[in-house]
Amino acid sequence: MSLSIRPARPGEAGLVLTFVRELADYENRSHEVVATEAMLDAALFAAQPRVFCDLAEWDGAPVGFALWFLDFSTFSGRIGIYLEDLFVRPAHRGKGIGKALMVHLARRCAANGWSRLQWSVLDWNTPSIDFYKSLGAVMLDEWTGVRISGEALARLAAKT
Repeated sequence: MSLSIRPARPGEAGLVLTFVRELADYENRSHEVVATEAMLDAALFAAQPRVFCDLAEWDGAPVGFALWFLDFSTFSGRIGIYLEDLFVRPAHRGKGIGKALMVHLARRCAANGWSRLQWSVLDWNTPSIDFYKSLGAVMLDEWTGVRISGEALARLAAKT
């Protein structure tokens, strides 16, 4: 049994979308997925991509992914990684695949002198919270996630 992690390649946006849908199903948020293969292809494989994806393969078969982008800390004055999605198919959990993806991203940060690896987790997702804490992650309980999207975003953009 062997694990490998590699960047997603052009032509694999459909696979990435499959993982996104599997994650959304796990989170009971399938109804929120409006992304298309073409949208992910354009984002991941643009001339200067702003979002990146690493795929985990177990014996050559895709079993998980990490989708991330660069963020910036004004306090540290340095770039970091914001992990948007991390997912390992249920049949392959417990094999160290999620940990390997996190180690892979942490090494990318270290190699580039980036200051942090950051993400959000749903408050009900106890297995993931426990997993992240086992890696040394600290829950930022003093922070509240904030978002403007959809109609609220359109209304804000239209203000004068």
